[in-house]
Amino acid sequence: MQINWVAALVVIGACLASAADAGAAAIKGTVQYVGGPVETKKLAVTVDQFVCGKDKDPEELSLSPQRGLRNAVVSLVSPPPDARWSFSTAPVFLDQRQCVFVPRVILVPVGGTVEFLNSDRLLHNLHSVSRANAVFNRTQPKGRTIPITFTKPETVRITCDLHGWMRAWVVVMEHPFHAVTGSAGEFALDNVRPGKYTLNVWHETLGTVTKDVTVGDTDATTVIEIGRR
Repeated sequence: MQINWVAALVVIGACLASAADAGAAAIKGTVQYVGGPVETKKLAVTVDQFVCGKDKDPEELSLSPQRGLRNAVVSLVSPPPDARWSFSTAPVFLDQRQCVFVPRVILVPVGGTVEFLNSDRLLHNLHSVSRANAVFNRTQPKGRTIPITFTKPETVRITCDLHGWMRAWVVVMEHPFHAVTGSAGEFALDNVRPGKYTLNVWHETLGTVTKDVTVGDTDATTVIEIGRR
């Protein structure tokens, strides 16, 4: 199944959009890694090299040249008081291409569905690790779409038992004030009313940090630092 990823991103954006409030602004910024050097040694591939290749770039800690942290999830600890929003019922897509989950981190609302795809010409496996949501362990041949609905807020780890380096994360949201950082560590939370808020930053290997921010009549900007503990 071929996916128009531009269209998919539009769907995701619609899923996350909150009802715009008069006088609302945005919280924008970057998440930056602080700490020692990060090893970038490639991961050796020992199976299915005809599709997967001979090695893979490590993705669990991906940094820009300026140490911007990719694939961190930034969210408000609590949504703005009296904020109203609606989530799209359209599914969110998570593909497997050349033995890598694409994208690595996705956001889905409570009650939302993830369409798991397999664009590779070999067998994959979807194995979830969660507490609040039902655990699943499903084999997936090429071309088969597996829809999974997530009913409780939490961060769910997805692995492939056949290809041990493959990993993805499904962040199930109670409210839309969430964002996944881009390649330079950038993020934006839109439609935030003036007030004082606490930002929560989660990363798969670095854990979580929080930072307080104040939003006025114009966009607030911030830099959030996170490192190894």
